[in-house]
Order: sequence, then structure tokens, then C-alpha cells
Amino acid sequence: MSEPLVIVGNGMAAARLVEELAKRALGRYAIAVIGDEPRLAYNRVLLSSVLAGEATSQEIELRSAVWWRDRGVTVTYGCAASSVDLAVRKVHLANGTDVPFSKLVFATGSTPLRLAVPGADLPGVHTFRDTRDVDQLLALAGAKRRVVVVGGGLLGLEAAYGLAKAGSKVTLLHLMDQLMERQLDAPAAALLKRLVESKGIEIVLDADTSRIIGTDHVEGVDLANGRSIVADAVVFAAGIRPNVALAREAGVPVNRGIVVDDRICTGVENVYALGECAEHRGTCYGLVEPAYEQAKVLAAHLAGNPTDYVGSVVATNLKVSGVSVFSAGDFLAAEGGETLVFNDERRGTYKKLVVAEGRLTGAVLVGDTQDALWYLDLIRTMAPIETIRGDMMFGRALAQLKAA
Repeated sequence: MSEPLVIVGNGMAAARLVEELAKRALGRYAIAVIGDEPRLAYNRVLLSSVLAGEATSQEIELRSAVWWRDRGVTVTYGCAASSVDLAVRKVHLANGTDVPFSKLVFATGSTPLRLAVPGADLPGVHTFRDTRDVDQLLALAGAKRRVVVVGGGLLGLEAAYGLAKAGSKVTLLHLMDQLMERQLDAPAAALLKRLVESKGIEIVLDADTSRIIGTDHVEGVDLANGRSIVADAVVFAAGIRPNVALAREAGVPVNRGIVVDDRICTGVENVYALGECAEHRGTCYGLVEPAYEQAKVLAAHLAGNPTDYVGSVVATNLKVSGVSVFSAGDFLAAEGGETLVFNDERRGTYKKLVVAEGRLTGAVLVGDTQDALWYLDLIRTMAPIETIRGDMMFGRALAQLKAA
């Protein structure tokens, strides 16, 4: 008989794990996937496209119900796991049923942060994290209201873009002095700010939100510097927190995330964690690609062909508020690397490559990202670049032609 494997969480990490297991160990496990959201797994990266009206909720679905069924996977969605009993090896669901397991995978993702400021619980204060949030924001945008988005990282910029394109008047507040400070250097962030503002979004940097104004509904936002901004709604998009409560209550070791080793194993035998809820070597990755890399390693382990996960090169390759942005590796040249820079403000293009010891170690691109995957491959493989150093700024085709 197939061994019962339960995956708690029905997001992108869970879907990729099932896909990898189907390649390596089809039939070995009776897989049950349990999801809180009331729908099948979807591409969370494209939520802003749904908000902007560029895609539908159905179009961002990762796999159809038939795909799951054909792989023998039982999917329970719209029903949260309320607790895990490791002693009897059962997952208790909110609807009162129990799901037994031999092996258990936490793929519980993360939850959006809400600022601890007065008024944060007022009606009209939202988050931007899942399709339920998007449904609420679509209704809001349709009314062409004034919206303040708090957070100038990926989530905040995506929420602002989607709301603006849907018809809202948007002001974006960011606590730091530049946008996307974890992914961009100062010149790239300044260019991104200008390009986003050209789309009709107001951006306020060094903006410390002190309270949400209102009595029975949002009326505006007060900043610590005394400025007030009138608003009909506020969207918190200022970061995420690994969703570890279920694991912690079950007795699984947790720091900021659920602690896993190089085989994606937790401190409890036959219990695993991957994706945004997992912490590997002290790092919680809030991006999709590391989750996919972890899924591949875990699937190999579960199939009896173990390999090690040694961490991920953090990379961002997205359209942020309609602007193509890429960032990877040591883009700040923090360890004394040399920098190669191309900056064409008029055309909205910025490129920065960081080189150390004859290898590409980091890159930032804004506007023109067509060679992003090539740069990322050079960074990950640590391939020597001396023969193409003078030309690689201008793209793969020219660099390889000159090197031939």
C-alpha cells in the first residue's frame, strides 16, 4: 500500500513538491494536500495582474483539478488544519475530521504583517497576500477611492500598481529612503521610483506611519512628521512573517521559521518543512525560487535518492508596477567587488554588474531585463567571465559572439 504523506498548505511550494514527487516516486505515497484558501493552488506572483485586470483568478491557477486527481492526490481546500498530533500522527482539521500520516510536510507559507499602530483594526484596512484580499481590493478599486499603500517593497509596489490601474488614486508610503532596499541599489531604486510615479502613483519615502485616522471607517493616515494623507482605505504590504504556529504548537523546533536541515528535515523524524515557512541555516526565503529548489531536494529525499540543499542565490526577476526589475547575488558589492554600470535615464534603463575574482557575483537590472537569466546562471555557476567581461554588459548574444 502507498505510504500516507500529508502536505499542510496548498500554495506554490506544495504544488511544486507534488510535481517533483510525481516525477520520482509516483505511487509510492498516498498524498493528501490540505489548504486553508478556498481554491486550488495558484501563482501568487500574479496576484497584482488580477488586481490590475490583466489576468483572471482562473488564469493564474497552477494546475487543474484533473491534474491533481490524475496523480492520485487528495486535495482538501477551504479547510484549515487546526492542530497536528505527532504522537498519534494525525492532522486535525477545522471541520472536525482527522487525516492520518506517516510523513508530514509543513508548507504553510507566511502571513502578512500589520503595523501595530492605532486604527490598524478599522474597517477599510486591508492586506495584500491572497485571492481573498484581491477580491476585497477589486471592490475597493472599482469605487475609484483614495488608497494609501504602506510598504515600498515588492508587495507594496505590486498592490499600488494594481490598484492604480484599476482606477484608485494611490499614495505609497515607505519607511526607508529608497524603494526595494533589499533588492536594489540607490540609483536603481531612484529610477524605479521615477518610472512608478510616471504611472500616476504618488510615492512618499521616509514615511513613518503613526496612526490610521477614523472612527468607524478609514479616513486617512497620519505620519510621524506631522503630515496627514486623506484616504478611504489603507493596504498594509510591509512584509511577511513565516506561518509557524501549527508547527510550534505540535512541538516542532521553530526559530523565526520552522528549522530544517540540508535534507529539508525538521527536528522531528519524518516531518519536513519547505517554502516561506521554513528556516534553513538561519535564513527564511520569502521568494518562490528557493521554495522550488527545496521542493526538488525534498522530493529526492522522499524518493530515496537524497541530495543536499545548500541554500539559494536570492534573485528577483519580476515586473514591479509594470517595470521590469531583476536583482541577484551580491549586487551591492559588499565584499569589495568591482562594479560595471550602464545608466540611461532617458530610456529608463539601468544595469549594474558586480565582478569579483574573475566571476560575476551580483547584478541589478531595471527596464531591460532580457538577459537576466543568463546573468543569474553566471552567478550561480560561478563561471569565469574574463573573456566576456568587456562585452557582457551589452547582453549574452554580443558577449558570446565576441568571445567566439
